[in-house]
Amino acid sequence: MVVALCGWGVGTGWGAPPAMVRFATYNVSFFRGAAGVLVGELRDGAGTSVNHGKMRRVAEVLQRVRPDVVLLNEFDYDVGGEAVALFRENFLAVPQGAGLEGMAYEYSYSGPVNTGVRSGWDLDNDGRAVGEEGSEAYGNDCFGFGLFPGQYGMVIYSRFPIEAEQVRRFQLFLWKDLPGSQLLRAEGSPALTGYYSEGEREQLRLSSKAHVDVPIDLGGGVMVHLLASHPTPPTFDGVENKNGKRNFDEIKFWADYVDPGRGAGLYDDAGKRGGLAAGARFVVVGDQNADPHDGESLGGAARQLTQHPLINGSFIPSSGASGGALSFPGGVGQVGSKSQDTAAFSGGLRVDYVLPSRAGFSIYNGAVIWPGPTEPLRGLVSDREPSDHHLVWVEVRPQISLGEAVRDWGVERVGDGVRLSWRGAAGYRYRVQQSGDLRVGSWVDSGVEPEVGVGEGRLGALVGVPAGGRMYYRLEVRFAP
Repeated sequence: MVVALCGWGVGTGWGAPPAMVRFATYNVSFFRGAAGVLVGELRDGAGTSVNHGKMRRVAEVLQRVRPDVVLLNEFDYDVGGEAVALFRENFLAVPQGAGLEGMAYEYSYSGPVNTGVRSGWDLDNDGRAVGEEGSEAYGNDCFGFGLFPGQYGMVIYSRFPIEAEQVRRFQLFLWKDLPGSQLLRAEGSPALTGYYSEGEREQLRLSSKAHVDVPIDLGGGVMVHLLASHPTPPTFDGVENKNGKRNFDEIKFWADYVDPGRGAGLYDDAGKRGGLAAGARFVVVGDQNADPHDGESLGGAARQLTQHPLINGSFIPSSGASGGALSFPGGVGQVGSKSQDTAAFSGGLRVDYVLPSRAGFSIYNGAVIWPGPTEPLRGLVSDREPSDHHLVWVEVRPQISLGEAVRDWGVERVGDGVRLSWRGAAGYRYRVQQSGDLRVGSWVDSGVEPEVGVGEGRLGALVGVPAGGRMYYRLEVRFAP
């Protein structure tokens, strides 16, 4: 009497996964020269200033693309979140063009950033540590360049629930603690160990704004980690290339974080260590200020993400025909001449990214919203208006993620049977199947229903061992309805 167990398999022809999800990133240039200015402008949704016009155009772009989840970079942060609420209520919720509908994002997230946060050090080596807000000299000595705390912040809007208590922030993570940090490398042009003092190297933070892991529930407990950041531009420095090296390492942080073999030493602001678990579903979004091939970034900076083995960088959104899937009022089906660039400066660069994990997603479509000179919507979006960056969107279909759905698989003999056990996850359903010979089409429902609470919260199934024969078992997984 022999039993052979065939691990587990995935159900591919039954049960529907959640609907496709559209993720987007947009550097909207909603930064102002002093704290509170953006809030004041957003209070007046009917204002006639140049800035009000730009804000309405940004809202119209969002209403045309209608992303389910979007990160906005360069959106000044205020402690009470008033700017986030006002933009949603006075601009996004109000139709901005004929045939358009307002958008009511029920969920949002924003938090403090390192821009404009006084360091107490002379970080630009001009002989003084400036402590008074409002000047470029002050910004140069901050943990992240900014005229005041919160300038160039970030906000996330989502149609899906944000798991606020599970958000992980990395605003305070020290640059020196990143494995292989450019800050501590002896080689360089010149090495930063000769530019920054020992005391500065001990206290410098990695993130020029903040790195944030925001878990979002796509339905039924199926989670995606939105990994949002906005690394410093690799410019505005000297031969020491401090910003280029920092940009490289800010991008490297996510490359390490998504890899269980590389993220163990990372820690968040609450002191929790480690990165994502194997098989986790994630999307990296943001203005990375690095092009995979052009520009002034350190060699290979962007390719740390675009060529990462756990990230699906095979699909590159463009402003060509891939935008045709958008449903523009009036039948507009083309959004721009074909280009992968997302920013107008330096002759055009690809610096804004929406990069889904290979695990748990298949990519359906995407585009860069950048109309050509003679194309429809050029009056709404030109090269540098309403921002010198352009919205990037990617639409994905959630797929079964085995690393998320089935963990700690176990098999043990129990009397005359065999118990299969595993740790499951919310949002999935499981079914035990059996086959006597492993032939294609031979798998049938075993009739055994998984048990709940089999030892420390595990799921389990007790299957029989046939007399004088061989039986194979597998676990089929699908999304819960």
